[in-house]
Amino acid sequence: MERRASDAEGEEKEAKAKRSKEVELFLSPPLPRPPRRAAPADVQLAAVAVGLRVRPKAAEMPPAMQERAFRCTRALVEASPNRWKPNLTLLALALKKEFDASYGPAWHCVVGRSFGSYLTHSPGGFVYFSLDGGDDADLSLLLFQTHLRRLQPLRSGGPPPPPLCRP
Repeated sequence: MERRASDAEGEEKEAKAKRSKEVELFLSPPLPRPPRRAAPADVQLAAVAVGLRVRPKAAEMPPAMQERAFRCTRALVEASPNRWKPNLTLLALALKKEFDASYGPAWHCVVGRSFGSYLTHSPGGFVYFSLDGGDDADLSLLLFQTHLRRLQPLRSGGPPPPPLCRP
């Protein structure tokens, strides 16, 4: 009988050790995940941005289009007659026309040192970045595309459309 009692005690100790091991595994922090490898296009875009002194802030746009926006913007600023204070309206117009010609109509561009925005854009058509450097004084650019669609004519005799803003 003594042998059986010691076997039972041994089994009980093993079960207790197993339970404590399970609790320890459950309570221990998860193993760290391996770092996500950046896609080659992302690495190339980051290298271009550093070389052009551009800081991407937000984007939903293919890397090739982002790179084009960065390069065009930097070239336009460098080519402006007064590089230290470029004409922001002409810069926005030139970038908008460049993207309209290359990627279709309905591109919009906002350029400035301080602005706010709230907008809706087409999928794959949004980038927000700034130009670094003492010359540019952190000039920010917002470039986005919207879709054009044909409006339906109003039906005659029907009720008028509801007002957009209520007093």
